[in-house]
Amino acid sequence: MAQDHIRYDILAQDALRGVIRKVLTEVAATGRLPGDHHFFITFLTGAPGVRVSQHLKSKYAEQMTIVIQHQFWDLKVTENLFEIGLSFSDTPEKLVIPFNAIRGFYDPSVNFELEFDVPLAEEEEEGGEVTAYPLPHAEPVEADGEAPAEPAEKKEGSVVSLDAFRKKQ
Repeated sequence: MAQDHIRYDILAQDALRGVIRKVLTEVAATGRLPGDHHFFITFLTGAPGVRVSQHLKSKYAEQMTIVIQHQFWDLKVTENLFEIGLSFSDTPEKLVIPFNAIRGFYDPSVNFELEFDVPLAEEEEEGGEVTAYPLPHAEPVEADGEAPAEPAEKKEGSVVSLDAFRKKQ
């Protein structure tokens, strides 16, 4: 098989992250989520550019899932990251999350899910093969610091996994 000099796998993941960027940009412009939409976003807390408080970092050392639903503020979206204010156990926090740190995005209102191959820090150091990870891996945290109620029934949906497009070595 020929070597992929274009790196379609990276281009496809960047394009799918663009979906998240566009959705969050529209939410930031209106200040609210449309209809029943809400988002579970799983990200690596130790990824470059991620900024969370030491309290949250110690509680979620590897990754964290946040829920953007009822209570959030100061949502700002740039080309490479988003900033958001959320409350955890009545403590306001500002989070800065680069799109490259996101492992998963899920909107249960329409059963839409994206999954990304983002290696944990130790996986990057080992240089091993990175595989898709199940979502959500971390316990989701809602704005009030409590775990959100799970949907009554999760409908079958499709997870976008880009492993099929990776060059096997």
